[in-house]
Amino acid sequence: MPEKKVTYVSLEGDEGLHSSYEDALEMAARELGKRHPILIGGREVSTGGEFEVRSPIDRDILIGSFQMGGEDEARRAFREAKMAFPEWSRRGWRERAAIIRKTADRLETDRYLLAALITYEVGKNRFEAVAEVSEAIDMLRYNTDLYVKNQGYTVPMEPEAAGARGVSVMKPHGAWAVISPFNFPLDLAAGMASAALLTGNTVVLKPTSAAPLSGLKLYRAFIGGGVPAGAINYVTGPGGPFGEAVVTSPDVDGIAFTGSRDAGMWLYRTFPARQPYPKPLIAEMGSKNPVIVTAKADLEKAAEGVLRGAFGYSGQKCSATSRAYVQASVAGEFMESLRARTEALKIGDPREREVFAGPVIDEKAKKTFTEAVDLCRKDGGTLIAGGKVLDGGQLPGGYYVEPTMVTGLPPEHPLGKRELFVPFLIIDTFSTLDEALGKANDTEFGLTAGIFSEDEGEVESFFEQIRFGVCYSNRRGGATTGAWAGHQPFGGWKASGSTGKGVGGPYYLLSYMREQAQTRV
Repeated sequence: MPEKKVTYVSLEGDEGLHSSYEDALEMAARELGKRHPILIGGREVSTGGEFEVRSPIDRDILIGSFQMGGEDEARRAFREAKMAFPEWSRRGWRERAAIIRKTADRLETDRYLLAALITYEVGKNRFEAVAEVSEAIDMLRYNTDLYVKNQGYTVPMEPEAAGARGVSVMKPHGAWAVISPFNFPLDLAAGMASAALLTGNTVVLKPTSAAPLSGLKLYRAFIGGGVPAGAINYVTGPGGPFGEAVVTSPDVDGIAFTGSRDAGMWLYRTFPARQPYPKPLIAEMGSKNPVIVTAKADLEKAAEGVLRGAFGYSGQKCSATSRAYVQASVAGEFMESLRARTEALKIGDPREREVFAGPVIDEKAKKTFTEAVDLCRKDGGTLIAGGKVLDGGQLPGGYYVEPTMVTGLPPEHPLGKRELFVPFLIIDTFSTLDEALGKANDTEFGLTAGIFSEDEGEVESFFEQIRFGVCYSNRRGGATTGAWAGHQPFGGWKASGSTGKGVGGPYYLLSYMREQAQTRV
């Protein structure tokens, strides 16, 4: 692993990044516009129907054409993964670990090309895109190092009698569906798929239809690293038919899902009801993430952290800061500082070096943004900054909106409860820290949260009372964002997650295995 951790913030000072990335943009452009198959057992599958994926940067840019897979293709892929399971799971844990390490090496070789493709596919700026690929590489290596450190999770147990030998062995379940979202199309898929494969399971990878090319690149990296065809399979198409196959197929032994609350809760309710016995579901869902800024905060640091947390990748992170609670005595000063920083952001084509905020992902996201702004105005809220859809002028033909901050909405307002996944920050005030904590916790979600205060007692109270899975204090690089494998395990509480074990943490791999006690007399 590199000695210096590659993150969004560390990359901003890396001059060498720009020439490598810009060369990769030219290479990536030559890979766009192609037709791509479904891959089941290493065989190319065509369905007779295709869907086009176009860039949110500019709708005239065709990312590629992908197969319109349905229930039949999904069920075929699960049968293939089931048949491949015995051979893959019987390979020694050291061999599987070596294969996942080789996969990470392949991703590292293509770091900048993959980043450029992510920019085209989902609209991330160069810093966010390179950081995502770097995080995916670190995720594979962290998972592998953890697995090796625990020797494949085989633990000697106390003998029950003289001459007896006992061990606890963690064993894989079988064939897993891995369902990934658009906002981290490489990293989140890599985290789930590598954990499943490393621990001896097989995988059917279903990327979101908004970003299937990153999923295809990941699939090819696993194959190139030595994962056998059939142990990993790649299926594209609409989510509905795939979901129906997932919850009903007897060949599915587990689901790893990252995406919206609605889709995750449908899986959570439907999968157990339509399978013959309990099977594992790892669901990481959305959130409505709060930050608290007290009168004892460094307001410059707080404004920078909230800006990055709320508007990095145009608010399209499940960890994005969407609610800010600011102590009344410093609210005016804080909001003015944040407003000035927000209005200074460059919005536009994320291929350009100086752009901070690129497009939102699609027309639906743009509509969500405009409806939120309209509802805020209708219900008496005040726009502090932003609020407009940007089109025409120097912008390409994509989906561009202004990072937006509002205040004056009551705590129970729907905009303060629903995850929007657009750059829309609600600011409210408080008198006491207990009041702020009450407002922050008043949500069904529980993914990320933050505080800015230079008072250690306030910070300690925050960590004791906040009911979220990933929590930060005084994070200039992102008030509620920026988890990294081996540093901040990333997993949600309540409606944000199903297992309580965060990806990139010491317990995550255990979710993909089950314990077997072995006693020899």
